[in-house]
Amino acid sequence: MKKILQYLFEHKTLSRESAKEILVNMSRGDYNEAEMSAFITIFLMRSITIEELQGFRDALLELCVKADLKDHKVMDIVGTGGDGKNTFNISTLSCFIVAGAGQKIAKHGNYGASSISGSSNVMEQLGYKFKNNNAQLLEELEAANICFLHAPLFHPALKIVGPIRKNLGVRTFFNMLGPMVNPASPAYQLVGVYNLEMARIYNYLLQQSGNAFTIIHGLDGYDEISLTNDTKVITNHGEKIMTPEQLGKRTVTAEDIYGGNTVEEAAAIFTRIIKGEGTWAQNAVVLANAAMALHCTGNYGSYNDAYLAAVESLESGKANQVLQTLISLQ
Repeated sequence: MKKILQYLFEHKTLSRESAKEILVNMSRGDYNEAEMSAFITIFLMRSITIEELQGFRDALLELCVKADLKDHKVMDIVGTGGDGKNTFNISTLSCFIVAGAGQKIAKHGNYGASSISGSSNVMEQLGYKFKNNNAQLLEELEAANICFLHAPLFHPALKIVGPIRKNLGVRTFFNMLGPMVNPASPAYQLVGVYNLEMARIYNYLLQQSGNAFTIIHGLDGYDEISLTNDTKVITNHGEKIMTPEQLGKRTVTAEDIYGGNTVEEAAAIFTRIIKGEGTWAQNAVVLANAAMALHCTGNYGSYNDAYLAAVESLESGKANQVLQTLISLQ
């Protein structure tokens, strides 16, 4: 590792093959904590290259425990995290609304590394038991339209670097990798990114996958549709800027979508919203993200049609029923 660090300290970049090899070695425990921290920190001081990110992704996918969900065309809704905004669990709530509207979801998530409550924190708090047993995940998917894939159970490398990420408390290249290494290989993806450079990299990588995708970036720095400002939307077919009014019928403030100070608070906010008891602003933000995800599937004529389907899922109680069914299977 010392040679690798020295090489990188000279402002050189890694080939795709080298990046893959280093992450494989990391997952085997070949390096100590100080060496891994130094390595991760390098990518906080300069931009990661596409080759490096591809190499890291190759390693995680080669090492991962696969989730075989048969022929189900699943979707994932995921933000890279690390935007430092501490919003409530918008992507995870959107998953339940989308599942309530009939689209099967394989949500890939983890504990919050740079936020109070990541998707895994809130799911655990709600009573979900993490697993990587295919039969159980398939049962959840078929009964509730959703299953949850806790990243460390599927990615040994993530388990090893988890404590380091938590101690650093800032976004790292692992935040960038999360959406690209869902072990269920989703047919549809809604990916939120925290800056335009990441949007460009994801666009390049997802175009190669051939799957339907939508990348979203809040122009004031959110990795989701926040309705606090305009949102850049990038799909297989091009890109555009959409306003809060177009996406969610209104503008909201940062305070409106605050996620609380503890995991318990985050779970309480989650529960209120999914029961249909959220504030106007909370509902608007979740519905906009869910609508964009539904629209990504190509099953709706327009964004507005998808928005109406999301509203129906939340207001009819279908989204909450998805949660209750899922938790009853634990």
